[in-house]
Amino acid sequence: MIIRNIETKIRLATFLSAGSFILTAVIVLIVTFFAYRQVAEARKNIYVLDANSVPLLARQTSVQLNRGAEYRSHINLFHGLFFSLSPDDKFIEYQMKRAMYLIDESGALQYNNLKEKGFFNSILSSSAVLTIQTDSIVVDEARKYFRYYGKQKIDRRSSAIIRSLVTEGYLKDLDIRSDNNPHAVLITRWKTLENKDLENVQKNSF
Repeated sequence: MIIRNIETKIRLATFLSAGSFILTAVIVLIVTFFAYRQVAEARKNIYVLDANSVPLLARQTSVQLNRGAEYRSHINLFHGLFFSLSPDDKFIEYQMKRAMYLIDESGALQYNNLKEKGFFNSILSSSAVLTIQTDSIVVDEARKYFRYYGKQKIDRRSSAIIRSLVTEGYLKDLDIRSDNNPHAVLITRWKTLENKDLENVQKNSF
C-alpha cells in the first residue's frame, strides 16, 4: 500500500513537472513571437529631422505597395530615353546609354538593328528631332507583362511625321536600386509590335 502511494505521487510529480515545462516553453514561444513582431513594427518607424531639427515620424512601407505605379514609371522612362532624340551624336549616345540600364539584351539588340539600318545617321543628316508622347501603359502585375501605347513625332526640316508606336515586354524585379535604375526593374523580352505612320505633313520650303 505504501509503495503504491509512493508510485502514485512520483507519477503525479512527473506529470506536474512535464506539464510545467511544456507550459513554460509555450509561454516563452508566445512572448518571443510578440516581442519579435513588436520590434519589426518599431523598425518601420523612422524619425527624420526637419530644417529646425524637429524629429518627424516616417513609416516604412512595403516595396510592393505601389509597385504598379513604379512599373509604369519605369516603362515610361525607358521609352522616353529610347525614342526622344535630337540630331546630336553625343546626345544620342547618352540617351542610349541611360536606356540600356533599364532593359536586358533585347534593348541592345533593337539599338544595334537601328544602327545597322542607318537610322541614327538619318537623324543627324536630316536634323530630325524625335519626341515621344505616351498614350497609355497597360501592366499585368501577375504576369509581369506590359504593353506600351504612344505616338512618336519626327520633326524634320521638310516634314513632320506622327507615328503610332506599340511595344510589349516583361518586367523583372531587381534586388538593389541605383542612380541608373531607381525603380529596381529590368525590362525583358522587349519588342515593337507597331510603328506606322499616322500623319505626314510637308512643310513649306520658304
